[in-house]
Amino acid sequence: MAATYEPMPSRLETGRLLLRPWKEADAPEFCALLSERGEGTPPVERIRASIAEFLAETECTGIALLPILRREEGDFIGYCGLIIGRTTLEEPEIAYELFRRVHGRGYATEAAGAVLGAAAATGRTRLWSTVGTWNAPSLRVLDKLGFERDHLSQEENGEVAWLTRALP
Repeated sequence: MAATYEPMPSRLETGRLLLRPWKEADAPEFCALLSERGEGTPPVERIRASIAEFLAETECTGIALLPILRREEGDFIGYCGLIIGRTTLEEPEIAYELFRRVHGRGYATEAAGAVLGAAAATGRTRLWSTVGTWNAPSLRVLDKLGFERDHLSQEENGEVAWLTRALP
């Protein structure tokens, strides 16, 4: 018999951040964030469709990838949440990406910490994260949050570290 989980809260708040459901109005900023990957800027129409897919997936799965806004400034700085990704709904992946202009301020750690708490509240007992081994800042965030390396895999874009964290 499959385990059932509570849905993840759709709104999370920390001292400095607000994570909330996607809005169509997030599309231009989300395009700008994705353009920082160096692969061009995706068409805003495609990103609006992706946002609609995120919202539909959340309805279906009970887990969410959420935009991150700074509470004081009110600006979109990235996203953080749970995805199936390379894993399963029972043991999802935590994922996050923030604009370079806000790197080094602890926002990723703060947002991911809130998502860890939300994941634990769903009744899940373990999360995964997969990160390119070249991505030292993301690996530091995961280390601060108590993730431990499980194994490495070789993928099209290079070596990937698979990390896991037990939830209380």
